[in-house]
Amino acid sequence: MRRTAVLVLAVVVLAMALVGCVSATDSVNDHVIQVSGSGTVTCTPDRAQISFAVETENSDVKIAQANNALAMNNVMDALAAAGVPRDQIKTTGYTITPVNQQDSNGILSGPATTYQVTNTLQVTLKDPNTTGQIIDTAVNAGANSVNSIQFMLSDEQAQALRSQALTKAIANARADADTAAAALNVTITGTQEADISQGYTPVVYSNYDTLAGTSKAVAAPTPIQSGDITVTAQVSVTYTIS
Repeated sequence: MRRTAVLVLAVVVLAMALVGCVSATDSVNDHVIQVSGSGTVTCTPDRAQISFAVETENSDVKIAQANNALAMNNVMDALAAAGVPRDQIKTTGYTITPVNQQDSNGILSGPATTYQVTNTLQVTLKDPNTTGQIIDTAVNAGANSVNSIQFMLSDEQAQALRSQALTKAIANARADADTAAAALNVTITGTQEADISQGYTPVVYSNYDTLAGTSKAVAAPTPIQSGDITVTAQVSVTYTIS
């Protein structure tokens, strides 16, 4: 009798274990549709950033520094006179580089013969259409290198366009989910989760080098076209179904 009771108890425990396994696999995760969608919005940038540099060189480092300071002050004054607010002009680099002698094989030898001083300035423009004009102003005032031009979006415009792109991405994802649900003869009952990624890439022109003397000799203003910026959004949505 004792052996029979033990056997019955074991069967009951095994049955309970089997019921638990069925319940665990019959979860809400088995009744979902996963879809992804993308959305894009194309627009014209409303900000521009220009990186200028004044480079001077002299055998006396102090003279190289003094010449550089004079030229950079002229550039900053000219930019301010052209309507660029002082808070949109900032120094982003200042270097003093010894220029050493080189032998016939290009190997550095001997002490420095001259010193090169480079002062780099970043200018942010709220009107990208003035980019060419500001470049000419800076170069005519003494800047002898334009390192890069970058067209971008203000924070306000970027946020508005991200919202538009995200709305399109979610609408595309839901349309695909509805199509899949109809084909599977199921009904979408809710949203379980959503993963979102969005952003844009500024338009950048690098190594836009020029010589002050060459630019001054050109009567026509420098033509600069910003191009368009594309803001994108990607979304992955998991919908629950019944």
